[in-house]
Amino acid sequence: MSKRNEREEELNIALLIDADNASPDHLDEVLTVLAEWGEINIRRAYGNWRKHSLRSWADLTGRHSIVPVQQFDVVKGKSATDMRMVIDAMDLLYKGHVGAFGIMSSDSDFLPLAQRIREGGIPVYGFGTAKAPESFQQGCTRFYDTAKLVNENGASEVDNKIDQGLLDILGNAYKQSKRDEEGYTPLSEMGQRAKAVSSFAVRNYGFTRLSDLVRSLDYYDVKKDADGRLVVKRLR
Repeated sequence: MSKRNEREEELNIALLIDADNASPDHLDEVLTVLAEWGEINIRRAYGNWRKHSLRSWADLTGRHSIVPVQQFDVVKGKSATDMRMVIDAMDLLYKGHVGAFGIMSSDSDFLPLAQRIREGGIPVYGFGTAKAPESFQQGCTRFYDTAKLVNENGASEVDNKIDQGLLDILGNAYKQSKRDEEGYTPLSEMGQRAKAVSSFAVRNYGFTRLSDLVRSLDYYDVKKDADGRLVVKRLR
């Protein structure tokens, strides 16, 4: 396939940022992750830009070609940012030119939006904190904990401990995958089944590739088969 064809098949991605409810500290990592799926041609950050708390975001809009969308607080103490984001997202959805959405927020109010976009067959990638409601995390095609995203130096801010939840996800994916007589299954198939759990993302555990994550566990053996494919076998 030519480079031109590869470019033509890339997704047109819209990144919508809830600046009132998202930290700018991990914007670079968010852009890096989304760039793996396509071109981030639409970049908008929503908030009341009169607020001093958004100054850090304001400094990044020019650097990353992000359009700042002004939304005044109609009622004191209550933000109208969420509604403006939802309206714009639905406009983009119905125009039909967006192949994927990125939502940078930890607000559960965006759950219905994520669900509606996915009903249209469009993937939604959420970026927020570990405290984001599980309902919103599960509502996204994939949810990334921004504090755990790997930066350009290959490190994340936190110590990503392997929890029982991850072991259960991988274990169930392995059981559901087709295995050969020696118990090996294609890593790609196991990964595809694991991704059925939308909150599962390799980057949430400090890795960029599933193979590296699985190799870090004592529970699995990873090797190449005769065709050069990576296959995995559960040891215990």
